[in-house]
Amino acid sequence: MRRESQNDRVRRVFALCLLASAVLGGVVGLVWAEAKRRENLYETSTPDTSFAVRALAMSELEGGEGESGATMRICCLTFDDGPSRNTPEILRILADHHAKATFFVTAQDANRKYLPYVADIAGAGHQIALHSASHNYSEIYRSTSAFWLDIKELRQVLQPYADVETIHWLRFPGGSTNTVSHRYGGSSIMQDLKTEAEEKGYRWIDWNVCAEDATASHPNAAQILKNIQKDAEGQPLCVVLLHDTNATGQTVKALPDILDWFSGQGYRFCTVEEMAE
Repeated sequence: MRRESQNDRVRRVFALCLLASAVLGGVVGLVWAEAKRRENLYETSTPDTSFAVRALAMSELEGGEGESGATMRICCLTFDDGPSRNTPEILRILADHHAKATFFVTAQDANRKYLPYVADIAGAGHQIALHSASHNYSEIYRSTSAFWLDIKELRQVLQPYADVETIHWLRFPGGSTNTVSHRYGGSSIMQDLKTEAEEKGYRWIDWNVCAEDATASHPNAAQILKNIQKDAEGQPLCVVLLHDTNATGQTVKALPDILDWFSGQGYRFCTVEEMAE
């Protein structure tokens, strides 16, 4: 057997180093990509629920009671991050249950080809609202001007499919109290954006019931329903956070049961805009 020469050993070590470097680079790339994915899926665990207090107070002032004399129960189903390949089925299920919903839409690379569904959403009588064009936290939250440029792009992209002049509601990616934004725009970025939103004539809303359907745990339909039932307990007004993406097929599967459960609890379905009127 030929003994390994010094040059052979050097070449072997060099090849192993190259292989290790490639593997390490691949691992780092996967970790970075997963971190970005999780960041963009992040939703604050403490959303601003003051809308529920205001709406309940207005209901009581206006005598908003049902036939039994109980305070009227209202459910606003909201779908973030769409449209997607699941949008037509969501619309079909909502129509079957005679329920209206609000869609906080985006124009990400992954869903741009589904944007024509925005016209179908509006045509079915649902509310179109703004979420983000890119949904990229590091871009939209680096400054308030960057955020509004993103919203401007979204409005432009939506023009062929909806009357953007009538769209005045938005939802901040991650919610109005998210802290991920602080990494990019400082600790005051969300408060500054809320102030500017009101100055620009926008109304914004978070949620008080979360399906947790876009989390890393990937819950099935039964768990999604349980998550909603847990958060909705004792709440006369529920603004439910759901997602309309290619990856949330379990949300579609759960939707009929979600609608049946709220109906069975005496809730009336309406859009966010209708709730606030």
